[in-house]
Amino acid sequence: MILPLLLAVTLLAPPPSPPPPAAAPVAPSPPPTAFESYQLVLLQRPEHPRDYPEAQLEEIQKAHLAHLRALAEAGKLLVAGPFDDQPDPRLRGLELLRVGSVAEAKRLADEDPAVKAGRLEAVVMTWYTEKGALAFPGVEKLRKP
Repeated sequence: MILPLLLAVTLLAPPPSPPPPAAAPVAPSPPPTAFESYQLVLLQRPEHPRDYPEAQLEEIQKAHLAHLRALAEAGKLLVAGPFDDQPDPRLRGLELLRVGSVAEAKRLADEDPAVKAGRLEAVVMTWYTEKGALAFPGVEKLRKP
């Protein structure tokens, strides 16, 4: 008696709802169609940096910072700063320039008093980002007309 009752309930029950449609797969973002190029300078300590008395090292550092400020005021340097917690202690900092070529960026980096003094060496390369991805409002404040 129970079996016919179960069969009747099963047959009279409304059909199950169809499963919700599967979400359409999300298409990956298309790659950027336009890139901007920058010149990236990695400053590193040479394997055998020149030694100087502490007072002279302070003067070299002041001249290094003045060099960076002059590049920023000229609109060539977008951002720069030292590293911390880097896995290679020789890596000291970076500069991001917009000067049109690696050769020009290398020339400017080699004019840095800390590079001239043998305390830093510059590794220069081109770095690309999606057009409009970066802004440097601090540079606009420093740039001299």
